[in-house]
Order: sequence, then C-alpha cells, then structure tokens
Amino acid sequence: MTNSDPFNRPVLLVEDNPMDVDLTLRAFARRKLTNPVIVARDGEEALAWLPRWEAGENLPLVILLDLKLPRVDGLEVLAQWKAHAVSRSIPVVVLTSSAEDKDIEAAYELGANSYIVKPVDFGKFLDVAAQIELYWCALNTPAQ
Repeated sequence: MTNSDPFNRPVLLVEDNPMDVDLTLRAFARRKLTNPVIVARDGEEALAWLPRWEAGENLPLVILLDLKLPRVDGLEVLAQWKAHAVSRSIPVVVLTSSAEDKDIEAAYELGANSYIVKPVDFGKFLDVAAQIELYWCALNTPAQ
C-alpha cells in the first residue's frame, strides 16, 4: 500500500549527468526539502521502478525527468510511465537542457505535466529548484 502522506513520498530524479544530480541535490538541500530524493541514472533504472510501485513501494510525489538519457530515452520512459496504470497519475516535470520545439511538443503529447529548460547558472538553478519544491512538494495536492 502506498503512503499518502506527501511529506514521506519521495521525489524521483531521473538524471545521468553526475554534475546535474549533484546540483539538484544541493539545490534541494539548500531549500531544506524534507522529501527523500531518489536518483535513477538512466532510462532503464527509471523504468525499473514500475514493478516496485506495483508491489506497493511509495509512489513519488513528483518525477523530475531528463530527456537525454542512456539506455532508454527520456521520452520513451515518459511514454511507458503514462501508459501504465500505476504511474499514470504521477506528475512528471521534464527538467532538461533541450529547448527544441519537437522535444517540448513530444513531452506534452506524452503526458508531461511541466517542461523546464535547465538553467546553466547555479543561482538560477536554485530558483528553479525552489519553485519546483514549493509547487510540487508543498502546494500541489497529489493523487493518492
């Protein structure tokens, strides 16, 4: 059975770049995010969560998904998650370096809830992390 307490539900970060993982974790730590952050470092690791969620592990409060991933592309991961009953209602925020129209359109067509182009500057990245944390982890009411 999944835990409905949003403060105990994890944030799933799907990111292959170690520097971006570190930057994201530091930004959330600076914001004092209380939710645990789980990292999947490629698309295969991200998809491996499906059977775990089916088995009753806590669903993430929100998923931050990079598009340019090894092994399985982020858009394919998104398509599989949104096609699956257990993960369909989990909000997915695409957090990627791609500002290409085709990626933005494809992500929304596949069910992304938001699309954010990663800022290069750490200060701006902190602002983005703060907004993600405030909206998705504090203000938004998640599906059970």
